[in-house]
Amino acid sequence: MLAIGAVLAGLALATGVAAAGNEIEAEPSGYRMEEFRSPVPATLKGATVVDTEGAHALWEKGATLFIDVLPQAPKPAGLPEGTVWRDKKRFDIPGSYWLPNVGYGRLNPKMSDWFKGRLAELTGGDKAKPILFYCLDDCWMSWNAAKRAIEEYGYTDVSWYPEGTDGWAFQDYPLKETKPEWFVP
Repeated sequence: MLAIGAVLAGLALATGVAAAGNEIEAEPSGYRMEEFRSPVPATLKGATVVDTEGAHALWEKGATLFIDVLPQAPKPAGLPEGTVWRDKKRFDIPGSYWLPNVGYGRLNPKMSDWFKGRLAELTGGDKAKPILFYCLDDCWMSWNAAKRAIEEYGYTDVSWYPEGTDGWAFQDYPLKETKPEWFVP
């Protein structure tokens, strides 16, 4: 039995997955560029990492801006007339702003400017305003978006909630159907 545990621990170290949890061991220096639904690190330099209870406490206080960054495919332009398009429904934390697609590892300059501008609007230009980023469990989109807010846009009170709506729903906290705010080039 001990030998199996040692083999599993060794395999976890070799693959970069922590034996004690679902997170990878080391925080990367850059943005995650692919495989966005995979184990995330336990840390994000410059951010406070919160669990579900911590996120809920911030939500109850009401002073933190909650940003959902779950990606969503927009309705394709030029669909033939009569084509039925149904957006996938999203249920997020009440009071959140859903800014889809801002968590990719690379944003085109216009999308980056939109994200930066939208954060400035939502915070009233206060870079010390508390902001919490989330998505789903094991989703790098929120990690990337929070990192970008800190390193590129200069926000100083950033929280990252890696469990996202999966952790929130597991605790049976309220969720609300929402619509995305679209970046339009």
